[in-house]
Amino acid sequence: MKDMLEALEAKRAQARFGGGQKRVEAQHAKGKLTARERIELLLDEGSFEEYDMFVEHRCADFGMADQKVPGDGVVTGWGTVNGRLVYVFSKDFTVFGGSLSMAHAEKIVKVQRMAARNGAPVIGLFDAGGARIQEGVDSLAGYADIFMENVLSSGVIPQISVIMGPCAGGDVYSPAMTDFIFMVKDTSYMFVTGPDVVKTVTNEVVTAEELGGARVHTQRSGVADGAFENDIEAIAEIRRLIDFLPLSNRERPPHRPVHDDPERVERSLDTLIPDNANKPYDMRELIEKVVDEGDFFEIGKDFGKNILVGFARLDGDPVGVVANQPMTLAGVLDIDASRKAARFVRFCDCFNIPIVTFVDVPGFMPGTKQEYGGLIRHGAKLLFAFAEATVPKVTVITRKAYGGAYDVMSSKHLRGDVTYAWPTAEIAVMGSKGAVEIIFRAEMGDPDKLAAREAEYKARFANPFVAASRGYIDDVIMPHNTRKRVIRALKTLKGKKLENPWKKHDNIPL
Repeated sequence: MKDMLEALEAKRAQARFGGGQKRVEAQHAKGKLTARERIELLLDEGSFEEYDMFVEHRCADFGMADQKVPGDGVVTGWGTVNGRLVYVFSKDFTVFGGSLSMAHAEKIVKVQRMAARNGAPVIGLFDAGGARIQEGVDSLAGYADIFMENVLSSGVIPQISVIMGPCAGGDVYSPAMTDFIFMVKDTSYMFVTGPDVVKTVTNEVVTAEELGGARVHTQRSGVADGAFENDIEAIAEIRRLIDFLPLSNRERPPHRPVHDDPERVERSLDTLIPDNANKPYDMRELIEKVVDEGDFFEIGKDFGKNILVGFARLDGDPVGVVANQPMTLAGVLDIDASRKAARFVRFCDCFNIPIVTFVDVPGFMPGTKQEYGGLIRHGAKLLFAFAEATVPKVTVITRKAYGGAYDVMSSKHLRGDVTYAWPTAEIAVMGSKGAVEIIFRAEMGDPDKLAAREAEYKARFANPFVAASRGYIDDVIMPHNTRKRVIRALKTLKGKKLENPWKKHDNIPL
């Protein structure tokens, strides 16, 4: 028996050591942790239960029969984050470059299925060179099996991908179908085809960082939702994110004890809006002053900066926050902002997370670039997402709410449950100057008359009371009471029941 136990421990030690000392040192030299070190940091101490430690590939071609490492390049299992169950897989770059074989894929699929069955999130830590070429179509089949589980689990359990090294070819499509993608600056990159293929096909000379680094995907493509300085910061932030999310669509988001008074009054909000309607202010300041303890986990911070989305808590309960940002492009809705916010709203609706929307929007972005890029369809995504959502929805209009953008931003007309406005709110088809120039085109030659008309239009429409008189606004509130009023509104909506008509699935304007 003793011999057997010693043999088991030796085999475990071999598996834990991955590709060996040299490769572990090479990993550390690049500023990266190993697959197992990442899991240790991610999960609560001592909570990790590993599965399939002794799995090996079954390929005999190209000399692979003599190259077998227990675990086959991926570490899988489950553990807890702050006491709550999560499943995890972590690609091991020290073993065959983390490349995917059929056996490797089967390990991932096993934890994906267990997570869906048991109602717990899946977190994937990616650091791999793509398909294992020696296995040919088997590796491709393995990818497709993983993709299938991503699709079936979508909207059932949260799926989070963290790119912590190379992620290329087939490897990129699994993260693309998960709910959130995060990257590590300078050490991670994602692309469908690498620099060498790009050079061969298009004659473009580009580095891996220029083609698919963290800056590309967080600022230009919008593929990634955030980038962190190093592996340790990335993992700490994923632990923070998990605390906002329910484990599955079968449960409510987790309540946390809070020391921030739900009745707290924030007097500084009374002077947040500048006297000049064309002067910007920072909507992030409003969010941080309203939510519990100023804790706002922003999603997609560097992409579509004219809209803010992220998670916060109000009286201990998680909420999704969507807010126009006047500091960037005056808070206008464009293609990037619409895509970003629509995806976030749909995630919140999938997982029973109430949505709080702060509105200061002058309209949709004009111009040929936006129209040629399909602004109509992209803008409709956000409209569709808010209209479709059945979770509690509370909206606060702080300043401008013009034109179709007023409708789109979780208005009462899209089944917004409670809509408040600050006294500074202006709800109209468009700004007073533009409106007057259209309505009184015949008087364009007389500046004095136009100025008088503009003042008249402002007095009539540049306020929240016309909309309030129609019942489109439930109340005009004092800015300093925003936290208290939103929390009270959300409390009344805890028992909300609303269902959309039966359908196989909708056809959102993709």
